[in-house]
Amino acid sequence: MSGGAGPEVEVRRSKRRRRTVSAYRDGDRIIVLIPASLSSKEEADWVRTMVERLEKSEKRRQPSDDDLMQRASGLNDRYLGGLATPGSVRWVENQQSRWGSCTPGDRTIRLSARLQGMPAWVIDYVLVHELAHLLEPGHDAQFWAWVERYPQAERAKGYLLGWSSAAHLKLPPGYDDE
Repeated sequence: MSGGAGPEVEVRRSKRRRRTVSAYRDGDRIIVLIPASLSSKEEADWVRTMVERLEKSEKRRQPSDDDLMQRASGLNDRYLGGLATPGSVRWVENQQSRWGSCTPGDRTIRLSARLQGMPAWVIDYVLVHELAHLLEPGHDAQFWAWVERYPQAERAKGYLLGWSSAAHLKLPPGYDDE
């Protein structure tokens, strides 16, 4: 089944499934799992609902560059006293050995697209980390004092360390306590 301009959708009916409806993405296709007992109209309604939910959820997990700038501004105000205003914040595809980077001279922050889909609190940690470089360029004690104002800093560092370990990657420089 395909919804015209929308994504390709495959509906799978199950006699074992009684009441629940679920959906997930498999590559470019969305799979919707429904009970076999649903009528064609109920199927169409559920497919529309589940595709909308899934796409909304994916959009939340993959913020745009404008969304990143707004998040960075809010984090700056909340945790850094408004002292680390970036000039721009954007996603980049060319960072395979870093989570993010900052150029204090022009106040630009770039986040690796590998972060897309990770929990918001992890992305926020990387943003705070890079914002802190606008205040302290190195990874000295003063820098880490700024970063540690973010309440989930340790948890996010652990998440990134675990992700890197599972992917058999070395943790990027500056995301550990060294």
